[in-house]
Amino acid sequence: MTLPQTGPAGGAPGRAAVPVLTGIGSQPAAAGWDALAADGSVVHLRPIRRDDEAALTAINHRVSDRSIYLRFFGLSRLMADEHTQHLVGADPAYGHVALVAEVDGEVGGVASYEPMRADEAEMAFLIDDALHGRGIGTLLLEQLAAVARERGIRHLHADTLAENAAMLRLFLASGFHETHKLDTGVVELTLDTAYDARTLDRMAERESAAESRSLRPVLSPRSVAVIGAGRKPGGIGHEVLMNLLDTGFTGELYAVNPHTDQIGDIATFPLISEVPGPVDLAVIAVPAEQVPAVVEECGRAGVGGAVILTSGFSELGADGQQVQQELLALARRHSLRLIGPNCLGIVNTDPEIRLDATFANVRPEPGGLALAAQSGAVGIAVLDHAGRIGPGVSEFVSLGNKVDVSGNDLLLHWWNDPRTDVIGLYLESFGNPRKFGRLARLVGRKKPVLVVKSGRSTGGRRAGASHTAAAATPDTAVDALFEQSGVLRMETLEELVDTARVLSGRPLPMGRRLAIVGNAGGAGVLAADAAAAAGLDVPEFSPATMSELVEVTGAVGTGNPVDLGAAATPTTLEHAIRIILASGEADSVLVTYAATRAGDVEETYAAIARAAAGATVPVVVNCLGAPGAAAQIALDGSGKLPVYAFPETAVRALGHAVRYAAWRARPQGVVPEVAGVDKDGARAVVRHFLTSHPTGGWLDPSHAEQLMVCAGIPVVAALTAATSEATLTAADRVGYPVVLKTAATGIVHKTDVGGVRLGLQNTSELAQAYSDLTASIGDPHVVVQAMAPTGVELVTGLVRDPLFGPVLMIGGGGVLTDLLADRRWRGLPLTDLDATDMVRSLRCAPLLAGYRGAAGADEPAVLEVLHRIAWLAEAVPELAELDINPLTATPTGALALDTKLRLTPAGPEPDWYSRHLR
Repeated sequence: MTLPQTGPAGGAPGRAAVPVLTGIGSQPAAAGWDALAADGSVVHLRPIRRDDEAALTAINHRVSDRSIYLRFFGLSRLMADEHTQHLVGADPAYGHVALVAEVDGEVGGVASYEPMRADEAEMAFLIDDALHGRGIGTLLLEQLAAVARERGIRHLHADTLAENAAMLRLFLASGFHETHKLDTGVVELTLDTAYDARTLDRMAERESAAESRSLRPVLSPRSVAVIGAGRKPGGIGHEVLMNLLDTGFTGELYAVNPHTDQIGDIATFPLISEVPGPVDLAVIAVPAEQVPAVVEECGRAGVGGAVILTSGFSELGADGQQVQQELLALARRHSLRLIGPNCLGIVNTDPEIRLDATFANVRPEPGGLALAAQSGAVGIAVLDHAGRIGPGVSEFVSLGNKVDVSGNDLLLHWWNDPRTDVIGLYLESFGNPRKFGRLARLVGRKKPVLVVKSGRSTGGRRAGASHTAAAATPDTAVDALFEQSGVLRMETLEELVDTARVLSGRPLPMGRRLAIVGNAGGAGVLAADAAAAAGLDVPEFSPATMSELVEVTGAVGTGNPVDLGAAATPTTLEHAIRIILASGEADSVLVTYAATRAGDVEETYAAIARAAAGATVPVVVNCLGAPGAAAQIALDGSGKLPVYAFPETAVRALGHAVRYAAWRARPQGVVPEVAGVDKDGARAVVRHFLTSHPTGGWLDPSHAEQLMVCAGIPVVAALTAATSEATLTAADRVGYPVVLKTAATGIVHKTDVGGVRLGLQNTSELAQAYSDLTASIGDPHVVVQAMAPTGVELVTGLVRDPLFGPVLMIGGGGVLTDLLADRRWRGLPLTDLDATDMVRSLRCAPLLAGYRGAAGADEPAVLEVLHRIAWLAEAVPELAELDINPLTATPTGALALDTKLRLTPAGPEPDWYSRHLR
């Protein structure tokens, strides 16, 4: 993989140094980023160093003549060496950027760009011949583009020989928008560094394939060695070994223990290096102080992956965290994937694998639910529950401390796993929430993602002076992330399993219409009541359908739910289900069945199965009074119908399925281009403020208004004053009637302290108001503002979460903001559909549409304000809080009447979408 480049282009002085992107865990970002190559091996990408010259020079003299020719348009290796000297010695102040790729601890390639103009640069690549075909060039391109984008470079150029097919394919397949033309055998190619949907999708597809290859030795091993397996029952290593034996692991099984030659029928070896044949997976159950040495031995022995069951690492504090990071560094050096430490283990129920590398006493049945859990105890509970009532498990991973493999990695792996229908996650924390959101949005278009996220309590509520920040609970950002990504948040583990039973292997409901039929009238009524809470409709059937039901089944009553009566036979129930399914008047069907001595549960189940065979809508069953009955009904051919103990449980699960289906059917939306903004002006305001306030703080009204103007957000003109005379002069400039507000330092909620006077009509009223207000507040500084037109009062703004980034809010505004708490939240990027959903799902939304004859508000203007706030959040990473209250929505626009902004010193936002692990 090579790319020719012309000589260095001049760059403007004063550019920032290579930006710091987020690394893995607590790894310093300056150390670089780890990513997966196409073959699943780990590649370390980092900024070039001066001491890389020898390694890069060696590559120059190691690659073929053809590679040198394609790269430099000639055969001079002296030119290559001179360029290497330039790269390692270039002054970052001039905008030169070079990244190197390390494979197995050795430098294997370099990518660089040289500034050409303000927002354009010329790029070049050279990869060691031995590494061609492994996707190293693609990784370098993606990270180079991420760095360029952070530095304001919009376009990367390259002149490539037309015969350099490999490099041209790399560019064309990258997903970045490109343009090119051919001139005398040279392709002049330009890549746009901006992300669009196609770019991100291509990146995710490549990463998914790489993840699956990387995790194959871990989750589908052909050989397993249990290191630390003891001879006596009760020890963790011994029990894991017994589980692997008892479940019939299909590959080679070894034990590593220097104190014995045999454990049961399993031969034992003193060291992993002495195990005959290759080992895909090592399960490590040795004391914590021995784990680093064991991981190093596994790496040297060529082991593909390891599950570390041992505890005693980051959960113990800083010292344990340091050792854990050392484990990760050891693993990276050998492209060894790690699960844990401090975990329960892993399970793969594939009959071709039959892997149970856990010390749990649970045997899950094969099925379509893939599950990852940070807590081992939670994992055991879900495995047990799913095993007893369905849907069965495809794979299970206990994440433990997540030193390496995380929920994001597993999302990518399970995305295209043919045995997985539903992905379930129990999470206590996020390593990279924005990447999770992006991946979940992609994966969710194919498979539902169900999450139980702990930490809903408000004990961690942050203090905030603005309405937006004060309303942001610890869970606000999580809910916003899930809502945008199509993730179904489950309140309990039981709810996760119940919902997975509907979604696993079943058709999705294409609407909200629920039909309820059965022999239990009371259960049908309870189900109908639960439907409203779950967002489902229970509509009346058409006269033709109801007539047929009465005629064929003798149904009691004339509506939905359909009560067949306690004496209904299995045949009657079968006919009723067939009629409803054939009518096309239901998007899902709940069968309620009360078992009695007069009926036969097995015959009834068989009748339900016959009726539901081939159904194109989900059919679920609620069975009452039969505690020994099966929790699933087998269908002819394949598939099973879930059976629930209570009607409300079944309806709740169907409600989640309907919500997911609606999200998946919805267009993804686009992030609109925002016109009429002034990024340079916004940056100037921020620099000016932070120069005089180096620790940050609240902007004065004048600077706050300037930032709003830079973002193109309409504001009501306001002037500051500090005397009665200046106040009167300001009022003459803005025009009566006016509003007078205190501008005293430290007062954010002015209404709460009596710091606002409205509708002042003349100089006399204004002078008296100024005297009264400044006396009560004890500060002469005020703001004079023109009275705004009447309209619907909203509140909008953002708070920058340290982990999730900017989270936007809109809600009912004015003095009732906190009392009514009518709010909606979303994160970035904010699509047009995200913004529309935020506004239209508010309880006060009917006011915007025109309530009881009142004039409607300009909804597009409100949506535009949201998108401009989103733009400001991206343009000003120092923006910690923004609050507009009220934002008055009138029939002809939306105006910001009172704006509060808080800045903090901050660097560029990390590029969460770049190709780095976790």
